[in-house]
Amino acid sequence: MGLAQCLAAAFLFLLLLGLTAAQRVVTVQEGPLYRTEGSHVTLWCKVSGYQGPAEQNFQWSIYLPSAPEREVQIVSTVDPSFPYAVYTQRVRGRGIFVERLQGDAVLLHITELQERDAGQYECHTPNTDERYFGSYSAKMNLSGVALAQRQVTVQEGPLYRTEGSHITLWCKVSGYQGPAEQNFQWSIYLPSAPEREVQIVSTVDPSFPYAIYTQRVRGRGIFVERLQGDAVLLHITELQERDAGQYECHTPNTDERYFGSYSAKMNLVVIPDSLRVTAIPQTLNKVEHDSLELKCEVSKSTVQHSHVSIAWFRQRGGEAPVEIISLSRDFVLRAGSAYAQRQATGDVRLDKVGETTSKLTIYNLHPSDQGEFYCEAAEWIQDPDDSWYAMTRKRSQGTIVNVQATDKEFSVRLETEKRMYIVGEPVEFRCILEAQNVPDRYFSISWAFNSSLIASLGPNAVPVLNNEFAQREALGQLKVAKESDNVFVLKIYRLRLEDSGKYNCRVTEREKTVTGDFIDKESKRPKNIPITVMPLKTSISLEIINNASVVLEGESLRFGCNVRSGFGPQSRLSVTWQLVDKLNRRSEIVRLDREGTLHPGPAYAERSSYGGIQVEQVRPGSFTLEIFNSVKADEGHYECRVAEWTRTLDGEWQMVGERHMSTPVSITALEAGFAVTAISRTPGVTYNESFDLQCIIKPHYPSWVPVSVTWRFQPAGSTEFHDLVTFTRDGGVQWGDRAAAFRTRTAIEKAESSNNVRLSISRASDTEAGKYQCVAELWRKNYNSSWTRLADRTSNLLEIRVLRPVTKLQVSKSKRSITLVENRPIPLNCSVKSQTSPDSHFAVLWYVHKPSDADGKLILKTTHSSAFEYGTYAEEEGLRGRLQFERSASGGLFSLTVQRAEVRDSGSYYCHVEEWLLSPNHAWYKLAEEVSGRTEVTVKQPDNRLQVSQTHKNISVLENEWVTLECLVSNRTSPSSQLLVEWSVWRPGRSEKEVVAWLSRQSTLHYGDPAALGELRSRLHLESPAPGLFLLSIQNSTVRDSGAYGCRVEEWLLDPADRWYKRAEDVSGLITLTVKQPDPTLQVDTATANLTVQEKESFPLDCSILSRSSPESHFAVTWYNLRAKEAASHAEEGEEEEEEEEREVVLSVGPDAIFSPEAGRWEGRLRFQRLSAVLFRLTVLQAGGADTGNYSCRVEEWLVDPNGIWYRLAEEESGMVAVHVQDAGSTLQSVICSNDALFYFVFFYPFPIFGILIITILLVRFKSRNSSKNSEGKNGVPLLWIKEPHLNYSPTCLEPPVLSIHPGTID
Repeated sequence: MGLAQCLAAAFLFLLLLGLTAAQRVVTVQEGPLYRTEGSHVTLWCKVSGYQGPAEQNFQWSIYLPSAPEREVQIVSTVDPSFPYAVYTQRVRGRGIFVERLQGDAVLLHITELQERDAGQYECHTPNTDERYFGSYSAKMNLSGVALAQRQVTVQEGPLYRTEGSHITLWCKVSGYQGPAEQNFQWSIYLPSAPEREVQIVSTVDPSFPYAIYTQRVRGRGIFVERLQGDAVLLHITELQERDAGQYECHTPNTDERYFGSYSAKMNLVVIPDSLRVTAIPQTLNKVEHDSLELKCEVSKSTVQHSHVSIAWFRQRGGEAPVEIISLSRDFVLRAGSAYAQRQATGDVRLDKVGETTSKLTIYNLHPSDQGEFYCEAAEWIQDPDDSWYAMTRKRSQGTIVNVQATDKEFSVRLETEKRMYIVGEPVEFRCILEAQNVPDRYFSISWAFNSSLIASLGPNAVPVLNNEFAQREALGQLKVAKESDNVFVLKIYRLRLEDSGKYNCRVTEREKTVTGDFIDKESKRPKNIPITVMPLKTSISLEIINNASVVLEGESLRFGCNVRSGFGPQSRLSVTWQLVDKLNRRSEIVRLDREGTLHPGPAYAERSSYGGIQVEQVRPGSFTLEIFNSVKADEGHYECRVAEWTRTLDGEWQMVGERHMSTPVSITALEAGFAVTAISRTPGVTYNESFDLQCIIKPHYPSWVPVSVTWRFQPAGSTEFHDLVTFTRDGGVQWGDRAAAFRTRTAIEKAESSNNVRLSISRASDTEAGKYQCVAELWRKNYNSSWTRLADRTSNLLEIRVLRPVTKLQVSKSKRSITLVENRPIPLNCSVKSQTSPDSHFAVLWYVHKPSDADGKLILKTTHSSAFEYGTYAEEEGLRGRLQFERSASGGLFSLTVQRAEVRDSGSYYCHVEEWLLSPNHAWYKLAEEVSGRTEVTVKQPDNRLQVSQTHKNISVLENEWVTLECLVSNRTSPSSQLLVEWSVWRPGRSEKEVVAWLSRQSTLHYGDPAALGELRSRLHLESPAPGLFLLSIQNSTVRDSGAYGCRVEEWLLDPADRWYKRAEDVSGLITLTVKQPDPTLQVDTATANLTVQEKESFPLDCSILSRSSPESHFAVTWYNLRAKEAASHAEEGEEEEEEEEREVVLSVGPDAIFSPEAGRWEGRLRFQRLSAVLFRLTVLQAGGADTGNYSCRVEEWLVDPNGIWYRLAEEESGMVAVHVQDAGSTLQSVICSNDALFYFVFFYPFPIFGILIITILLVRFKSRNSSKNSEGKNGVPLLWIKEPHLNYSPTCLEPPVLSIHPGTID
């Protein structure tokens, strides 16, 4: 690639970096917000896409509705003087403050919202970027006072996080009432069960987590971090795949009523961690100024859109890693602080050399570059709030780089002639550099005085001095120069007193880059050289006087300082007043310089600005100091320091010497001996009497010392004091907030000659009974017209007792018992037999005591003002709608009725009566209380009258028939009750019953265990044709349905609270069901026959079924050949030869019309025909001599059960057919004569028998002709029965087809 192409590519890369530079975005909490006056408000603000330091600064302002164009500054994170005056006090008092959540996010807190805080708030971030790019502020509206509405906010979703990472989810609540610290509960709705809540963790309940999360919560794998009272963070330290789902943050209610949202949800998606960071681990040995190239491969396979950031680090030993260079997720290239200068000169580069590979290049290596190099990558995803989140972060294996340094050591020495000098003398410092090849190297020199820079010389040897020393250099008083390549000189021609101190020089070697710029390398400096500059001496003397050595706090202090001799007319004096306290701490009060300018000390600047300190020069050499309104801290030794100054030849002022003298001052504190005492002569009074209280203060202070006196009161039975009345420090009277009841009956008086205060109260009542106390406060007016409370003293307690009248209250103590059935009313009475006054009012509290409770529980309370209050027991048990309270006209009888009694209402009831009277100040008070006798109440449930028929039955049916089982409820407890009927069966051979089905109280049909019922479930039918009668029907019954059936009945009643409960249960007698299969009636024709055929002819073998067990039955037919074979041995001559029969299967046809394979000698010679449903014929073709023998057929009858399963019912075998096959040469005569039975049959049976036989054959032929017509196919050709029977025949067909077999049709 040519140079032009390289430059073009570099320009394009830089252009792309500029186009993709990060854009600053400031985001503020979305408005408008509605908050209540007095509530605590938080507003969040955050910034993204910024450059510069990680910790950004924030400034909050407001635009008020009255002046929407005018910015009013509130608070800043960096500038304490930022707030305007209207907000300064609230910011200093932490009423408004900023909480930093992280470097780029803050919360603005307004702890007590005021009406004037409504307006448009602006959050501004000062610029730290290289250029302005983006938004630097954002605004939102806070719309002032509104009804508080709870609002729960959770982090916006969906969030994508990688498996195994540590995640946090924030949740906060606003607009709530109650305690400032709210509780939070986190739950999850898993994708597999989106409607089911799974509880995770709670801030208040340790037992809140479900079992799946308990171990992780206990092990701190999941925990909640509280950011503040109304904001928390949910931490999941190691995210798992099963943690994906919808998270819900819930806040339990602490408000007076439900208003707003109490929970919020967000979705969390857990994705695999696919980030891979790889680099080749190796060890490289380099020499200083060599180049270094390292590669790192970063890949990911995340489906979601994400960005990747890459950074290279160097680490040595246990030191912290040093960032070299990084490419941010926004494709912004940044170098670490240690490598920024080298990156700017091109010595550090980061290039992308492939789709997933980046290359780090460092030119001109330094020895400081030695260490382990590794790259770190992070995968970032953008959350719904537009912020970027690092899902995972990984680092590669390291590469060890060793850099061998070249020999470029140098040393530095600093020299001067002596260490002690007099003002005006010259001094010269020489900085000597010892190194090799100095002319070929670049060095810079810097001179320092007491660690402050004097001047610096670069490689070009041009000195640069700071402001102060530059002026002295311009006046020729100082010189900085390079004497040779190795020697540098600092020379001061006229020393001053302030030139005393430590001097040093620093030499730094610099390296020139290819661009001509210099970069710093090694730096060295020698030890400091201290010098001392001695001043000229003076001969002045001082005298100091003061107005008093002991004063009372608040009085003025006056001092005089006179210079008696020793200074001439050309000299000038400067005066400094200092205070040395008892701890020997010195502080400067004020300084008057030689020009007559007054300079207050730091600690007295404000006091002096208000005129509290005054300094004068009465005449030359005579100075005065006056301190007004003294305080205890002004006690100590006052010192006057006078310095003499003369002008030098060059026109500058030089201090010749200094003298000082001091005088002690003691200040008596105002609060010394301050005490207060309260007295009274009437500690006990009755209603409407008067009493006096006196507050005596010691000592007696001057009139300018202000004292305030407050009478405080603690009502009887209370632990809290409140202020009644105050004599203020300026002589005014101020009544307390809770003294309204005292003002009309209270007089207060302060003595003129002292600070004693008397309090008089008339028409005493219980309101005035209690403890009284007076509090005196000693005040001082400060120099800035503000007030300081020096001390306060509290007197002894004075208890005033106000007595009440004696009670005469009596309540009836009689006891009684009541027993009733639920739903009936419970009458309760409470009678007052005597009372203290006709004007007495009564409060009645009704209680119930249960045997399981230690104390009674409150049901209802009627106050003395006839107001009703329901107790906790009434609320918990739902009694509010069932209580009825009455009071007799005379007022002494109270009645309580509990309607619709329940069993749980049983217990011991009693009333508690309180007698109330009106006090002299028209306030009701409780005079006495008494408890009545108890009423024992027993509430019972209705008697059980449920009866189910116990009749035992036996039922026997055939398969496929319907059977109905009966369950009769003969009696029940209530006509309105609901019944649950359950049918069960005990099957033969099983010990446990099986639930078949049950009919619920709501008439819903339910079945038993599907595995146990099997197909029976589809044949069940449950109904109730009449009240109390329940029928269970089984369709198409099978043998497996046999068993003992019974029903169980539950009776449910509705209690007074409209809740159903099971009152009774009963079971019926057993019904024994027996299901049988049909009886077999199969009968096959067993008649024997003889048949003679010629060789090569065919002969038929018929199998006729005379009767069948069922019209739906199918048949399996098998033909056998029984042939005679000679015995192994013969008898003697003249005896008959013994024969044995050999049984051979000719053909077998199954009930499903499947044929058996043909034996070898029968192959191709068999033809099968089904002439009718009960007549089967097998024809043997091409008969041969071997076919001679006896033939028979065996028939099996098969039936299908209700489940569609075939079973064999019966089997029968037909009679024998004797077949003789003649050779082709045989004659009829030879055949007949060779067979004795045939001979007799032909010649001796009468001819009528032949006639009957012929007629029978004709009838059979006629029948078979009709059936054969039905079995003919196209063109009258009979259908063939082939090996694929399912094509022509199915066992479920009602009419079997007529089948036939021709030669060659069976394989």
